[in-house]
Formats: sequence, structure tokens, C-alpha cells
Amino acid sequence: MNEQYTEDKFEYLKGDKVLWAVIILISVFSIFPVYSASSNLEYIVNNGTTTGHVMKHMFFVVIGLGVMRGVGFVKYEHIGKLSTILLGISVLLLIVTMFSGQTIDGASASRWLKIPGTPFSFQPSSFAYLTLIIYLCRYLTKKINRERLPIENILYIFGPILLVFVLVAKDNGSTALMILMVSVAVLIVGQLNWKYVAGFISTSVVAIVLFIMVALNTSLIGGNRVHTWMSRVETFTSAKAKTADLEDESVKAKNYQVMQAKAAIVHGGITGMGPGKSALKQMLPQSASDFIFAIIVEEYGLFGAFFLITLYLIMIIRIVMIASKMPAFFGSLLVLSMGIMIFIQLSVNIAVAINLIPVTGQPLPLISYGGTSMLVTYFQLGIILNVSSRIQVYDEEGMGKKQNYEEINDIA
Repeated sequence: MNEQYTEDKFEYLKGDKVLWAVIILISVFSIFPVYSASSNLEYIVNNGTTTGHVMKHMFFVVIGLGVMRGVGFVKYEHIGKLSTILLGISVLLLIVTMFSGQTIDGASASRWLKIPGTPFSFQPSSFAYLTLIIYLCRYLTKKINRERLPIENILYIFGPILLVFVLVAKDNGSTALMILMVSVAVLIVGQLNWKYVAGFISTSVVAIVLFIMVALNTSLIGGNRVHTWMSRVETFTSAKAKTADLEDESVKAKNYQVMQAKAAIVHGGITGMGPGKSALKQMLPQSASDFIFAIIVEEYGLFGAFFLITLYLIMIIRIVMIASKMPAFFGSLLVLSMGIMIFIQLSVNIAVAINLIPVTGQPLPLISYGGTSMLVTYFQLGIILNVSSRIQVYDEEGMGKKQNYEEINDIA
């Protein structure tokens, strides 16, 4: 009786149990640094209360876990089939955002859309990024053995990628670059002919250069953030250069966030100052979101940071294992693509906090305060768990061998 009860209880957590455990651990842990760092929003930014912010964060954690579990009720093949429609809707939302976006906490005025009748806003760029990658996975696995015409690759692969890139790049350069990076990775893993991948990379480089030149030298792309990107890169290179004047006040001002983040990391040391005892959270802008990793190191030390990174590594390893076990090429490619998205976002956030790359504004997955990115990450993980729950089904149906992938892909 007890064994049956235990099995039924854990059956609700469909999919890889280790991955479930890691996700829940990170989700619960996120409450503590957000509660601590969000005091910056109350006392410095004068935006709401610490209790209100942590309650909002917990609300999104619960909703995110619900979304992740809800994705498990829908066959991942159906999500792939709907990806074209979802991508079209995302593109329309991006276009609407260009004309009716709003400013939130100093963010670009065109990044956010308010949900009518609610106090919530969201970033269409995050949804466009997600739906584009799902669409690419689906398209690359349809009739995989058939050689596509060049015009098909241009219209149905390169066209959507560049369209989303252009619509996102105007206001969110770091996300736009990540879209290109992950898209190229998906094309490579998806076994697209190398000559097309090389051609797309060359075209993308030309498109990026032209975009920057037009934005810097004309007024055709109004309200763009190219000057902000260039300033961040120049500040980063100036601070890194051996010949940089460390007493240059202009460099110090522009590099203020990174300097405070580095100070927080140094202040944390090996064991940290203790939960809620960060001394620099009040001086570090975006301490609850973009730079929350620095606050985690300050409060929990290198031991705490090592523990968190270990959880992330376990997550990535489990994702790779799930992809390797999945006989359906679409399911395997989809899992790897979702994993690549999470890994790049994770790497970028930590790299910014320790000053390896310029400031980008990318949140730490499952940790940073904010709704849109968190829900997208939970959706990604929901897809991965969905696919992992199907591996056993394929094995039971005698479809677990790789030589049967054509039959399985026809089902997808």
C-alpha cells in the first residue's frame, strides 16, 4: 500500500525526477536572494515594498511550476505543429510593441507590453525567441532525408530568424545576438547542410554591420539602443585595457554596476556574509535581477555559488542525457535546443557579474526577479520534462532503437 502511494505521488511529477528535484531546489532557493536584493527596489528606487516584491516573485514561481507541469499534458509533437502559428503571433506582438510599448523601471520604452485589465506587463521578445527556436526544430525535422531547395531555406529558415532578429535588435541587442547564436547552434545540431549554415552566418554578420551603421549614422531607426550598446562595449574595453586610466571619472561612472558587482563578490569571500546581510545590494542597480549572482556570492560566499552552479550543471547534464536517450530526432533536437537557450542565458548572466563580458541585461534562469523570463524558462523545462516522460513510452512500444527514427519522426 505504501509503495503504491509513493509511486502514485511521484507519478504526478512526470518526466526526469532528478531534473524535477533540481528545478524545485533552485526555485525555492531563489526566494531568499530575491527577498534580500529587492530591498533595493523599495529603499533606493522607491518602487513597492520588499514583501510585495518577494510575494510577486513567489507567485511567478508557483505559476511557473504550474506552467511547467501543464506543458506535460500536451504532446510535444503538438507544440511543434503549433509553432508556426505561435511564431506568427509573436512577430505581430513584436510589431505592436514597437508602437505601443511602455517604460518599466527605466527599461527601453519598446520592450514591454501591458496585459489589458491587469497590472502585469511582459516582453514579447522572450516569447518570440522561444517560439522561433521551437519552429526551427520542427522545420528541420520534417522529412529530414529530403534535400531542400535553396529558396526553401531562405524563406522558411533564414527569413524567420532575420525577421525576429531585426524586430528585437532595435530595443534589445543582447537578446537579438543570443537569438542568432542559438539559431545557428540549432541549425548545426539539426544537421542543416554546412554551406547553408556558413552562408547564413556571413549574411548575419553583414546584416548586423549594416544595422549598426544605419542606426549610428541616420535617423531611419528611431529610438534604437545602438549607442547604448557601443557605450557598454567601450566602457568594458576601457576598464580592461592595461593603459586605461583607473582614475577616469567618466569610466568609473559608466562602469559603476560592474564595479559594485565585483565588490560584492570580493566582500562575500569563501563563506559569505549570511542570508540577507548583503552590504552592497543597496548600491548595486538591478541587484534583484541582472546582478543577483553577485548578491548570492556576497551573502552565501563561494561555497553557495559553487552549490548553485553545481545544480545548474546537473540540470544541463540531465538535459543532454535526455536528448541522447530520445529516439525521435525532433524530441532530441528540441531538448538540446531548450538546453542551449538556458545554458547561454546562464553563462551570459554570470559572465557579466564577474566582468568577463559587457553588461547585457540577461537574467539568471529561475533566480532573477521578473515574470516573463522566468515563465519562459519554466516553459522550456516543461518541454524537456515532457520529452523525458515519452522515452519510456517509446521503449515500451519497441521504438527505442535509433534505426527506427524515421518512423518516429513521421509521428512527430
